[in-house]
Amino acid sequence: MKKRIELEDTGMTFETAYDLEGMAGAAREWLGLIGEDPRREGLAETPGRVARAWAFLTRGYQQTLEKVVGQAIFEAESSEMVVVKGIEFYSMCEHHMLPFFGQVHIGYIPRRKILGLSKFARITEMFARRLQIQERLATQIADAIVEVVEPMGVGVVIEGTHLCMMMRGVEKQQSTTVTSAMRGIFRKDLRTREEFLALLR
Repeated sequence: MKKRIELEDTGMTFETAYDLEGMAGAAREWLGLIGEDPRREGLAETPGRVARAWAFLTRGYQQTLEKVVGQAIFEAESSEMVVVKGIEFYSMCEHHMLPFFGQVHIGYIPRRKILGLSKFARITEMFARRLQIQERLATQIADAIVEVVEPMGVGVVIEGTHLCMMMRGVEKQQSTTVTSAMRGIFRKDLRTREEFLALLR
C-alpha cells in the first residue's frame, strides 16, 4: 500500500510503496560497515533520509507508461517532425549506484497520433528514476513512444555525465557519453535522421 511522504528541505511530497523502515535499517548497517557510528549526532537521522531519498530517486519502478501518459494522446493534424530538446534527467548507474545525469533529445514523426509535449519529460523521468545504464535508457524511451503513438519514426539522443567516471576509476572530469536509439524512418532513412540530428545542433 502506498503512503505519501515528504522529501525533507524541498517541500516535495510523493507516494511510495517501499518499506522505508527496512531501507533505513539497511542504510544504518551500511554506515556501520564503513566504520561510522550511525548513532552519532550528525548521522542519527541519516538512515531515514537515505530511505526517503532512494524512494524518490527510484520511484520510476512504481510508475507505468499508461498512468504517466494518461489522456494526453491527440489526433495528429500533420506528419511533420516534432523535436523536444534538452529534457534534463537524473539517474543512478546500476553498476556502482552513483549518479549520472544530462539531457535527452527526442524527435518523432506522427502517423495518426501525437503526444502532449510534457509527456516526453514524464516518460524520460519514469525510466531515468530506476537503476539504469544510459544505453538502455535511450532504448526504453524510444520504445515507449513507439508503443504509445505508433509514429512513423522516433529518434532519441542522450548526452550524459557519469560520476562513476568522475569520482572513481579513471577520474576524468570532462568526458560525456552520447547514446542514441532510432526507430522506423529515423533508422531507415538517412535524410530523416540527418534532419533530426541537425536540429539538435
